[in-house]
Amino acid sequence: MPWFPGTAGTLLAVPLSLALNRIAAASMALSLLTLIAFVMGAGWFCQKAEEIFHEKDSPRIVIDEIAGFLLANFLSPAELMPAAAAFLLFRFFDIVKVFPAGPAQRLPGGAGVILDDLIAGCYAFLVLRLLFYWGLV
Repeated sequence: MPWFPGTAGTLLAVPLSLALNRIAAASMALSLLTLIAFVMGAGWFCQKAEEIFHEKDSPRIVIDEIAGFLLANFLSPAELMPAAAAFLLFRFFDIVKVFPAGPAQRLPGGAGVILDDLIAGCYAFLVLRLLFYWGLV
């Protein structure tokens, strides 16, 4: 099942995301710094993993999914319903690869591994914000 490694990685991200959102409730600056540091570290790990596995965007690399989901659910209430909505939205956008995610995935190295997930995370973040605004989540 080609969707499973990404789903497993995203599930791993849920408790991390809830913790990050609790940090955001106390300190926006610290949570933003934490998110940026995680994304930068994840990009580095993706680059190293590609070098080790000798495979483009190996399904064994899931830190990119974690980074994308952290972005998708960033600043949401640290509750189950928003996390579930972010999970579904992120998986949708990650699988569908809405432009420019598809071309970004073809970039060489770690950038190509993580950028498509960050783009999916951005799309999910924006849709989730709309759902909050409309009172649907």
